[in-house]
Amino acid sequence: MAFPSKPGCPVCGIVAAAAVHAPGQSPRSHSPDEPAEPEILWRDENFTAYREKAHPVSSSGHIIIAFNLHVPSIYTLSSSDLPLLVNVRNLGRRLFSTAPSAPHTESQFRIGFITPPFKDNKIPITDHLHAHAYLAPADLLGWWRGVAYGPLAWYAVDDLIAEIRESVSNNRVKSGYDDRINAPIDTVPEAGARTGAANGDEYIASGLAIPDLEDGLVSPNSYNTSFASSSSGLIPHLHV
Repeated sequence: MAFPSKPGCPVCGIVAAAAVHAPGQSPRSHSPDEPAEPEILWRDENFTAYREKAHPVSSSGHIIIAFNLHVPSIYTLSSSDLPLLVNVRNLGRRLFSTAPSAPHTESQFRIGFITPPFKDNKIPITDHLHAHAYLAPADLLGWWRGVAYGPLAWYAVDDLIAEIRESVSNNRVKSGYDDRINAPIDTVPEAGARTGAANGDEYIASGLAIPDLEDGLVSPNSYNTSFASSSSGLIPHLHV
C-alpha cells in the first residue's frame, strides 16, 4: 500500500524540507509573520526527527519523530513494521543521549504515540503518524494537553512493540523486564515480524520500511550504530 505525501499536510512539508536543509539549523522565513522552520535533527529513508520548539511539553526537551510516508495512524502498522517501531524507540533515545541537555536518567524518557481520536491541541496533527519523545516531567503541559499525554490516549512505543509481538506469537512473549532497556528480545529488532503456521508456512506482509540495500533495514540502536558528524552541513546518516 502506497502512502504518498498529502498536499497541505504540515508534516509532509517538514519531511520534504528536511531533504534539503542541514541538521541542527532552523532557517528563518522571509516574512516576519511566518513561523521559522523546525530544527531538523535527523533524516533518513524512513523518518524525519525535529525539535518541537513552539509548544514543547517538557522544558528538558521534546522531539517529534515523523514517518516520511503519510501513514495515517498506528492502526495501519502490522507485525512486519516491528523493526520500524524499534527504530523509533532507539532513535529517540539516541537523539536525547547526544543532545546538550541537562543530565537525565533512562526513567525520564517518554517515547510514544497519541492515539486517535485524541490529539495535542497545540500540535493538532491527526492523520500523519509521528511519535513524541520527551524527558519527564512534562512541566509545560496544561490540563487539557495532559489528556493527550496521559493513560487515556498515550501509547508508549514499548507497549505497542510488546503487544504486536504477543499478538503474532504462539506463546506469550516476555517483553516486560525490570531493566527494560536490556530485555534480551530487544536485541533483535525483527523479533515478532515474521508470522506463520504450525506446518512452517510463513505469511509475511510487506512492511512500510524502505530497506537498506546491504543490511535490509537501518536500525539506530546502541549496539551497532553511531552518528556521523554533521559539521559538513549534510543530513546525518547511520553507519553500520
